[in-house]
Amino acid sequence: MATRCGQMASMVEEETTPARYAVMGNPVAHSKSPQIHRHFAHQSGHDIEYTALWVDVDGFREAVEQFRDEGGKGLNITVPFKLEAFQLADNLSDRAKLAGAVNTIRFEPDGKIFGDNTDGTGLVHDLAKNLGVQLRNKKILVLGAGGAARGVLGPLLRQNPAVLVIVNRTVSKARELAKIFEPIGKVEACGYEELVGKRFDVVINGTSASLKGEMPPLPVNLFANNAVAYDMMYGDKPTPFLEWAMLHGATIAVDGLGMLVEQAAESYLLWRGVRPETKHIIMALRKGG
Repeated sequence: MATRCGQMASMVEEETTPARYAVMGNPVAHSKSPQIHRHFAHQSGHDIEYTALWVDVDGFREAVEQFRDEGGKGLNITVPFKLEAFQLADNLSDRAKLAGAVNTIRFEPDGKIFGDNTDGTGLVHDLAKNLGVQLRNKKILVLGAGGAARGVLGPLLRQNPAVLVIVNRTVSKARELAKIFEPIGKVEACGYEELVGKRFDVVINGTSASLKGEMPPLPVNLFANNAVAYDMMYGDKPTPFLEWAMLHGATIAVDGLGMLVEQAAESYLLWRGVRPETKHIIMALRKGG
């Protein structure tokens, strides 16, 4: 009888213990992810616990394994660990393989690590669904050839733009990326000086310039009629890129808060089997809620 009671107590504990998730990064204190996932859980009626975990730059593998061993179900991964997460995963989604990075981990029942990348899908969802931006047959310019840019190229090209141009200070890096993504769609690479005289419908800033309060060296007359400027970074005020864009012909200028919420919704879908509604959450976050 004692054994049966013990088993029942254990079952009750399992049923009432919230499923544990977290975001790992360095730094991570600024992350809005816990707030976003609390909104998702409330909306979906799920009992989850989601925290932000600062991880030492040399302690990522150990932190992931400890979180899994303590019963964690999944993780979001942010700077600077996305490449390391890619290398740590036992299995990868197609979009993670293409991105060369992982921002979402799911722990499988056998303990194996499934790695996914929801960044590009989140960006496209924000552009197409939230902002009503048509990407098909449009000329898209992506600034930067680092991890942030690479993570979104696949989903952007799958929208069948007329052309996607990658621009970077080190042109060889842009060319390397273009070669990787050539099989998916029409993609070109160039340096900033080669942009003079060219105009684009959608310009996406995937550089870290905004974090430093800086601007990429863009020519004037870059924007076509009714063009969109999108900064993958977000903050309490417009980034230097967005301020510049509004002064130089962009009709819409928006930061990456929507992308953050949409990539989180894709992660939640991977973990919980439900994709939360996002528009009201984006609006609440913009109001500081």
